[in-house]
Amino acid sequence: MAGIGVKLNKIFQKNTITSDIIGFGYSTVVTIAPMLVVIINILLMRHFLGFLEVLYSTKMLFSCTVLYIFIFALLSASPFNAVLSKYVSDVIYDERYEDILPCYYVGLIMNISLGCLIGIPFCIWEYVVGHIDIMYIFIGFCGYVSLILVFYSMIYLSICKDYQRISLFFFIGMLWAFVESLILHYICGVPTSESMLIALATGFFIIACLEVALIKRYFIANSNRYKPVLRYFKKFWQLVFANFFYILGLYIHNFVFWTTDLKMTVANSFVCAPSYDMATCIAMFTNISASVIFISRVEMHFHERYKDYSEAVIGGKGADIETAKKRMFGQLSNELMNLVRIQFIISVVIFLICVVILPQIGYAGRIMRIYPCVCAGYFILFLMYSAIIFLYYYNDKKGALITSLSFCAVTLILSIIATHLPDIWYGLGVTAGSFTGFTIAYRRLQWIEENIDAHVFCQGSILSKRKSKRPSDMVYKKQKS
Repeated sequence: MAGIGVKLNKIFQKNTITSDIIGFGYSTVVTIAPMLVVIINILLMRHFLGFLEVLYSTKMLFSCTVLYIFIFALLSASPFNAVLSKYVSDVIYDERYEDILPCYYVGLIMNISLGCLIGIPFCIWEYVVGHIDIMYIFIGFCGYVSLILVFYSMIYLSICKDYQRISLFFFIGMLWAFVESLILHYICGVPTSESMLIALATGFFIIACLEVALIKRYFIANSNRYKPVLRYFKKFWQLVFANFFYILGLYIHNFVFWTTDLKMTVANSFVCAPSYDMATCIAMFTNISASVIFISRVEMHFHERYKDYSEAVIGGKGADIETAKKRMFGQLSNELMNLVRIQFIISVVIFLICVVILPQIGYAGRIMRIYPCVCAGYFILFLMYSAIIFLYYYNDKKGALITSLSFCAVTLILSIIATHLPDIWYGLGVTAGSFTGFTIAYRRLQWIEENIDAHVFCQGSILSKRKSKRPSDMVYKKQKS
């Protein structure tokens, strides 16, 4: 996200309270605003359509449908996003803009295909076993596919640094969804949950259409070179698994508790654990500001140091390279420590507010007993993700893969163990997994600092590489006279 650093520096250099508020607001817009817009829209629809008055089974069916749409849309997109983002970044660097549309089409086919491979069997299960209305299933599936397209297209707009447009598209789509839900319910007489689901699916589809239209506007030429995109998946296969295991690790502890006595089965199809899932949601929002802080500080400070080092490597003296290297890694360490300090203060304040206020509005008992440990886990998780981003900066694919795999595996194992512990320790899995991942990522960054010269200067090859038959072993053959 190297494009927002200049904008943030212009905002913050005024050194006023107003500029600080504007800067934080801008950082929020380019990071978490789309998610907030969707959540606010759902809350508004619930209020104005009288969602709390419908049957409990209907409410749970809608809630589980939306939950599954988001979780599995993210999971189906996770294996492709990192590699495609890498390919597009390299293409833009080489100014081969005509190769971007082939990448978009290949990735779109792969993404939608995997999404349907996951979604269609579940929809059949909903209809055959759950006896859910087929139109309700179809609308939910349309929303699921539309959201996959939304997440996928966001990759290209993010690389183009058009973050404001992304947030604008989400605002337009969710505004349409809110108005449409009112029309469907109060004018057309459609039931509440069906109105909300149709409106959300339509809103996601509008966002996807706006994103696709903007991508086609940016990238007009098409080279029709599709094979290089597929070769990138072979070349950077570590990124496929690194991103997948990270996203899977975000939800795998929830999946574990969906198998315990906390689980609730809805329509013989959906499974969830309301108390644990709610505690997880609150914990995530307690620490979500870490994303905003990380993006703003890294783009304002670290990226400039990284750029200075890269320029020194290209044309600087040995002393200049060494100086730039020390400044870059010093800045990296400072940014991680500053993120820990700032986010710790914010998380403690929000934690205390949640502990005081949430029990008064109905979130008490088991939810609040689970919340503290999960909250600590998500605090470390966001730090781990920041360290993974730094690993991506240095093209440490192996380090990113080991980090995400360790995070996912430890989270799974410790979550299974935590199911046999008192509920105050239910968040042990995500806490231990995040700590393990952060430790490994931090050690990899230290290793990179110690071996950066070999990492940068010894990656090339003097001889050109090509695939062909192995030459003969015969070196010399004596001819008879």
